Amino acid sequence: MHLVWTGVAKVFSDRGVPGLEFVQDGAAAGEVFAFGISEAGNDLVLFGSDTEAAPREDGSYSFTGTKIFTSLAPVWTKLGLHGLDTTSADAPKLVFAFVDRSDAVETLDDWDTLGMRATQSRTTRLNGAVAASDRVVRRIDPGPGPDPIIFGIFSVFEILLASVYTGIARRALDLAVETARTRRSKKSGTTYSQDPDIRWRIAEMSLRYEALPPQLASISRDVDTLTDHGARWFTLLSGVKHRAVTMAKSVVDEAMLVAGGGSYFSRSELSRLYRDVLAGMFHPSDPSPRTRRPRPRCSGRRPTPSDPSPGPGLPRRGSLA
Repeated sequence: MHLVWTGVAKVFSDRGVPGLEFVQDGAAAGEVFAFGISEAGNDLVLFGSDTEAAPREDGSYSFTGTKIFTSLAPVWTKLGLHGLDTTSADAPKLVFAFVDRSDAVETLDDWDTLGMRATQSRTTRLNGAVAASDRVVRRIDPGPGPDPIIFGIFSVFEILLASVYTGIARRALDLAVETARTRRSKKSGTTYSQDPDIRWRIAEMSLRYEALPPQLASISRDVDTLTDHGARWFTLLSGVKHRAVTMAKSVVDEAMLVAGGGSYFSRSELSRLYRDVLAGMFHPSDPSPRTRRPRPRCSGRRPTPSDPSPGPGLPRRGSLA
């Protein structure tokens, strides 16, 4: 999730949108950025929040609420998050900002999961955690809308997730090949790599995997080159993520069968990959919101003077026209 924020900072920089230079500078200096967006029961995700964002006289905001799946929980130094301002004169406004680790931030030790254990994505309770005025990045209307913070987070998040699960598939495929070369059939006396059924199974796994890297390279290039896909951005991004996680799950399933019963032991690397790949279906966007959620019109372009302002004292928005 650290890379999500550094990626969003690049999206801003590429489009001439100020406001996240401190993320790039901080990352270079060793800061660890965590992602505080997910909330239990909030299927609006980026478009709304149950966390209270209370404005203060000096332009800062205090945040009170609970965030879930906060990866890097034991080690992060800066938490990028959002909350809802319901008290300002122009309320409601969705506020995106960054807070430091402090006594107002409580990290629970509750990451007791089937897989993804290494991420330590614990629950985070915010008890009036303050984001300084120069760390309040955007104030925007709730819901889908034309702001680079939405396009930046969504594009980087979906592409990185798709890349991670494509990598899991690649590793599972490699392990399946290695195992087939060493397992020997008592019946035939040959290794499993010579079994036609096993060879067919591995070939099918490879065909599924090979379809994803070109898609990831293409959509990543389109984000970097400011390609204007308009309203298609939502389906392109959510689609590549969905295809990656479903592909990865099917490849790992087949790899387990190729490897045999030994892969069921917890000491097996394939066992870990099997647990981890299951998490892919829970990351947004899953198939349900892809079909029912309002789609923001994402252009990925540079902002223009005609774009509406994100709020007093904040840079003009643009990337989603």
